[in-house]
Amino acid sequence: MDTELNLLVYPQKPLLMTRTIELVGYDKLGAGQNATVAVMSFSGYDMGDAIVMNKASLERGFGRCTVMRSFSTKLQSYEYGIQEKTVRPCSEGSDTKRMQLDMDGLPAPGEIIKPGDIVINKQTPKDTWNAFGNRGVEYKDTPVTFNGLGGEPSVVDKVARFSDFGGICGIKYLMRQTRQPEVGDQFSSRHGQKGVCGAIIQQEDFPFSERGICPDLIINPHAFPSGMTVGSMIELLGAKARVSVGGSPYNGSAFEESSGGADKVEEICKELVKKKFSYSGKEFLYSGITGSCLQAYVFMGPIYYQTLRHMVMDKMHSSYQSKPHQLTRQPTYRSDQDGVRVGENERNCLTAHGASMVIFERLMLSSDVTTIEVCGVCGSLGYYNRRSGKKICSSCQKETDISTQKVPYACKLLIQELQSMNISMKLKLAEEEINDDLLNHVAVNEF
Repeated sequence: MDTELNLLVYPQKPLLMTRTIELVGYDKLGAGQNATVAVMSFSGYDMGDAIVMNKASLERGFGRCTVMRSFSTKLQSYEYGIQEKTVRPCSEGSDTKRMQLDMDGLPAPGEIIKPGDIVINKQTPKDTWNAFGNRGVEYKDTPVTFNGLGGEPSVVDKVARFSDFGGICGIKYLMRQTRQPEVGDQFSSRHGQKGVCGAIIQQEDFPFSERGICPDLIINPHAFPSGMTVGSMIELLGAKARVSVGGSPYNGSAFEESSGGADKVEEICKELVKKKFSYSGKEFLYSGITGSCLQAYVFMGPIYYQTLRHMVMDKMHSSYQSKPHQLTRQPTYRSDQDGVRVGENERNCLTAHGASMVIFERLMLSSDVTTIEVCGVCGSLGYYNRRSGKKICSSCQKETDISTQKVPYACKLLIQELQSMNISMKLKLAEEEINDDLLNHVAVNEF
């Protein structure tokens, strides 16, 4: 059972072939679709490598894929032959609505599972020390819930039981989900011209040619010199001539000798002229918004595009409250149900905007703010004695001139780790009293 699988719903063969593709049989794989691409600027949502997509093309099935992910759960074994087990779903209780299970406690293939539903009704023994065999063993419910693929409902594709080399049994289940491209998904041509979908526009607003052809994608011309993908332009010419002339695909192999059978760009352009196309592959387009003709000829034709596995549904995370890291006491990220980290680049952007208070709130108040005692004489860290109710310096053992400060916990951890290496770090306090109004008015997330 595959761990991760992405299947294109409507795969197509490429219109332009190379000798290497024929040798490895890549043309029989069907890893992409032939998209009509217009190389032009449109609406500002195609800056850089971003692309603008036709909504009608997406509704017809362009870029639609089936995402499959497998999950596994092991049934832990204990002493005296006792192990976890799956039981039939309960007919009463609060978890009844969340169980779409068969009589064996496992989901049936074809069942729709929502995020938060129970997929395996598992039970774990409470006490295994005073029990021999399965007689008199009390079990507690430890159901396995499904977090969802991108937070959306999924369909059960396969369910199987397995056992590893250690004899531990387990359950694997494969979930599938059909996805339509959305803003933020990534696409790429065979030349590595990858780009993120910047906007999805109605077909009525898309430009169209004199023949009534409307492009599926619009890509910015600046993407070609920055990515140095001249091969995409040659592919566009060859695929356009292949559609108009028909027959076997053109051979677009690079650095091919004349005896190798590769088609030259000049010959392909001559075929376009015979079919009453422009020699350079450009076309006369009309604006779908105003209806008037555009002021320049547009390079337009088919390019073989592939849907990449980087989808915004899998990368979009948000969290109101998460468990802190055990060592640094900072919020975790890049895991389930966690938010996006405010990193170095984000901090630089906030600095450029002059939003210093936002940086203070994000990186300290909402992160790992803590309270420490600092000695005003020697600058060492102190502590608060709860029995005597006094603040004491851990270095000079003085009870006077000790100030309470709020700092990031990572700073306190750094000072203590340096002390473990016999490096003493002193804190110099200012003479003025610190204004704590900001700390009192800004909400601090308690983790």
